[in-house]
Amino acid sequence: MAEGFAPRAFLADPRKKDLNAGCKPGRTEPGGNPHNWSETVDRAQKEKLVDELGQIFESSGVVVVAHYEGLTVAEMQDLRSRARDAGGAVRVAKNRLAKIALEGKPCASIADYLSGMTVLTYSEDPVAAARVAEGFAKENKKFEILGGAMGENALDRAGVEAVSKMPSRDELIATIAGMIGAPASNIAGAIGAPASNIASILSTIEEKAEAA
Repeated sequence: MAEGFAPRAFLADPRKKDLNAGCKPGRTEPGGNPHNWSETVDRAQKEKLVDELGQIFESSGVVVVAHYEGLTVAEMQDLRSRARDAGGAVRVAKNRLAKIALEGKPCASIADYLSGMTVLTYSEDPVAAARVAEGFAKENKKFEILGGAMGENALDRAGVEAVSKMPSRDELIATIAGMIGAPASNIAGAIGAPASNIASILSTIEEKAEAA
């Protein structure tokens, strides 16, 4: 064999690239076309999370943002249980994804509070989540309320506390029903109806008050 000569089988062809570089075993697309399958799955999961968060921000009557660093698993479970009992929920999400989901949503103002370890407490009722968060914060000093939003209305720390002291939707319905003598079910339907119906209810309340 001549000096300096290497068998062809052992020479690397610089024109060919390793198509599997960077791919983990078992992470190739079915059919044999290897690519970074894990990145595709990860991107799809993130898109799903953004959609879920977007629905939460769109439908919630109030959203409260708080820091939760230092809370135990049991304490977080307690918070979730309280929110669930009040008709709300608790969600921990990456701030970057939450900010994307907030774009164009009524409560977009809460993006300013999304830094550090944050947790969202939210409810369709415009008071329930604020009341749960306030009650929990009083018993757990590591749960630090930053602020929130009631629809398009931005809430600072004092604003969340003020909202928590307001009557809930169900309490408001019961109060109005008692004042005008109408069944609570009728009031509940009217509150979800056009503003003209609500104006009619308020007018009736005023007439009752004047006649008293």
